[in-house]
Amino acid sequence: MEKKTFIPLQGYISLSPEEMLERSVRFYREINRRRTVREFSDKSVDKKVIEHCISAAGTAPSVANLQPWHFVAISDPELKKKIRLAAEKEEHAFYHSRASKEWLRDLEPFKTNEQKPFLETAPWLIAIFEKRFGYNKDGSKRKHYYVSESVGIATGLLITAIHTAGLVSLTHTPSPMKFLNTLLKRPLNEKPFLLLVVGFPKENAKVPDIQRKDLNDISTFL
Repeated sequence: MEKKTFIPLQGYISLSPEEMLERSVRFYREINRRRTVREFSDKSVDKKVIEHCISAAGTAPSVANLQPWHFVAISDPELKKKIRLAAEKEEHAFYHSRASKEWLRDLEPFKTNEQKPFLETAPWLIAIFEKRFGYNKDGSKRKHYYVSESVGIATGLLITAIHTAGLVSLTHTPSPMKFLNTLLKRPLNEKPFLLLVVGFPKENAKVPDIQRKDLNDISTFL
């Protein structure tokens, strides 16, 4: 087993109680502006912005620092079209046979259906994969732990970074998503976790009139 060395903590900044409160309020107000968008502009986004957002996602914590994620950023129009066609095929099956009546009833107010034009319109798609296991230097399998939890945290950071950069996103999860392995040529030890649609909102884009739960509804302080 490789022995890890330890170094002094670097980068930590000590803040006064007043600064801590001010920062927490400012961050909440900023992230509270974030909305999921389904109407995207085709306006281009600099690749470097996407690179930095993915780098931010890569700072997420993971068990034993195994970092069990892989991000595939797609801007190629032909590839986005193939992804849309494959996703809509799965979504058609979902809406017409797989989904329960209760599930469809819950989705009805949002007016979603199997048509996913945003998969072609948005300038970027980011396919997020779980690395179910890795490989040691000798080619043997290496177990990964709490993979979904780790990738979920990284995805949250990615969505936050995208919002902070002035962009909008949509979490898209057609099921099953094995077609992403084929189209993106990813190995079998990687499982599609989520497809993130990224770009600018379409002019006059609309979003559902919804309210987020109050702090008292989502937390308990003891």
